[in-house]
Amino acid sequence: MAMPVEPPLILAFILLFIIIKWGHNSFKKSRLGPKLPPGPSPWPIVGNIPELYKNKPPFYWIDGIMKKLNTDVACFRLGSVHVIVVNSPQVAREFLHNHDDKLASRPFTMATELSSRGFLSMAVSPWGPQWKKMRKMYTSELMTPARHRWLIEKRNQEADNYVSFILNQCKSSGRDGAVVDVRTALRHYAINVVRKVVFNTRYFGEGGKDGGPGDEEKEHVKAIFTILRHLYAFCVSDYLPWLRVLDIDNHEKIVKEALGVMNKYHDPIIEERITKRRINGEKQGPQDLLDVMISLKDATGQPLLSEEEIKAQCIELFFGVDSPTTSLEWAVAQMINKPEIQQKAVDEIDRVVGKGRLVQESDIPQLNYVKACVKESLRLHPITPFNLPHVSMSNIVVGGYFIPKGSHILLGRRGLGRNPKVWQEPLEFKPERYFNDDQSSKIELMEPELRLVTFSSGKRACPGIALGTALSVIALGRILQGFAWSVPENEGKIDLTEAPNEFEMAKPLHAHASPRLPATTYPITS
Repeated sequence: MAMPVEPPLILAFILLFIIIKWGHNSFKKSRLGPKLPPGPSPWPIVGNIPELYKNKPPFYWIDGIMKKLNTDVACFRLGSVHVIVVNSPQVAREFLHNHDDKLASRPFTMATELSSRGFLSMAVSPWGPQWKKMRKMYTSELMTPARHRWLIEKRNQEADNYVSFILNQCKSSGRDGAVVDVRTALRHYAINVVRKVVFNTRYFGEGGKDGGPGDEEKEHVKAIFTILRHLYAFCVSDYLPWLRVLDIDNHEKIVKEALGVMNKYHDPIIEERITKRRINGEKQGPQDLLDVMISLKDATGQPLLSEEEIKAQCIELFFGVDSPTTSLEWAVAQMINKPEIQQKAVDEIDRVVGKGRLVQESDIPQLNYVKACVKESLRLHPITPFNLPHVSMSNIVVGGYFIPKGSHILLGRRGLGRNPKVWQEPLEFKPERYFNDDQSSKIELMEPELRLVTFSSGKRACPGIALGTALSVIALGRILQGFAWSVPENEGKIDLTEAPNEFEMAKPLHAHASPRLPATTYPITS
């Protein structure tokens, strides 16, 4: 008669088999061909997840390990996934220039699955037919040069409102200027631009009488930045999917609640517009990007995009506002603490634009010092530690290291931007570093040599470079042209302390703004 086998004994045998198999695979890899990049020894099954979970925020632990190992390329095992962190421009170029076609996928994560309604949008979707469809739509319809020019009036309206919002605060103080919440001004300007080009509206509600946000806009902005903080944040269940039901750290709950807020404002607009244009046959031409997406047809004359695809893409269009807003808040803070840099930028604006009109997008090619200030803020103060992850679709060898299929490749925004092997005085805010000796350089925010990451490159590069550049340079150019910025009364210098778990300023920037242009130059907005 056969003896019954107890379940615990079966589990023990399974666990032993997994450990032996893991050890065998590790032994084979250690003997055959190129080795993995250096990294901490992983535990069986879970890899380095225990260390990453214990040491929060994870970036600082990763950075410490790489410094300890004296390497610019490292491998961390999270569950069964090899996560390759790259802080070397040379290796980054080899990845994206030589192996771009093999690194064109994205990982499956809880937050990206939810935000894209099941990977229906473009930026976060893995490689496949859906990504190709949305990428083609994005590059041939939404972000073409012609479409960018078509939307310029909407961007100008929000740039004018941005200046008026700050000016109204100066007027209401009854003194020579006022202390302004720069973070609020920048965030709402950037999101107002996206709101206007996507939905043709500045406000979901009545808005503020001074041109600032109302309660609805504040809630919308808070939801956007909540999702951005969690989009590719370390989440245990992304690497150990069987733990997702536990929702460790409440990541899923937080993301769902924030998406609920965005859907509350977006969905009624989208549904009403689809009804008007597709069902009722409205003949009016497109007024914004939502209209464009609704009006697109496939080869058979049917709608190219489903309602769910449109809703997913509308959410994703708001995700590009993080870098310009957060990095530019740092830029203004740095320029207040270094008034000679602020003055140099203002002198350039006065020379190129004058004081009789406001900075326009047509001025951007000539505002090289202002662009250098934007670029320097992106280098020194990136909003996230890493670029959006790439997933290797086959085994490759890069930098002499073996990179297994399925690896997640993370280009270090902070690691590249502050690498002392690449940059002299990497922790100093020095826009001059981008110029030749004769100061004649033409500055571009793109960095093809990948000494820092701005818009990335290759198949997964951001297709909204023109919009991102315009938004960033106009935001900084207008704020410097329209107002002289200084430390608030009875304060020494702006506190440049970083938030403990984020790369934004620990304290939102509040700075004194004084109008510096003739009254007739400032816009009159409704």
